[in-house]
Amino acid sequence: MIHDDIAGFAVALAPRRAILGLDLGTATIGVASSDTRLSIASPVETIRRRKFTLDAARLLEIASGREAAGIVLGLPLNMDGSEGPRAQSTRAFARNLTRLTDLPIVLWDERLSTVAAERALIEADTSRAKRADRIDSVAAAYILQGALDRMRYRTAHDV
Repeated sequence: MIHDDIAGFAVALAPRRAILGLDLGTATIGVASSDTRLSIASPVETIRRRKFTLDAARLLEIASGREAAGIVLGLPLNMDGSEGPRAQSTRAFARNLTRLTDLPIVLWDERLSTVAAERALIEADTSRAKRADRIDSVAAAYILQGALDRMRYRTAHDV
């Protein structure tokens, strides 16, 4: 099931299991994972995109290996909050993925995640070549961390 809000997604998650974060690009998919306490996101890998069935199979293999409870998929909104072709493509990817898995999926605003990831890698004095290899998985970690922080904030303030 695809959730547009973090509250519904959080309720659908199995307890004490990690969640994956995805930064969906045209050439690559950055993958990140949380810890089982849903507090910290870490980069996992970057998948070179080939075709949907192969990409989805690799994503679901990672999800299975990490016993993931759900997927946070970055939604590339325009700076004014509107949706363009990339957002529509991301929604289509999510719809297609739901046909292959019962894991809950939430679409999460990813504006500026790649900029933040690039800045973090530069501050860590990562070479240009290594930045190119890691940027997508680090961006996925930024996307996932934003969702984790929002879930934690929601839980703390709804009690």
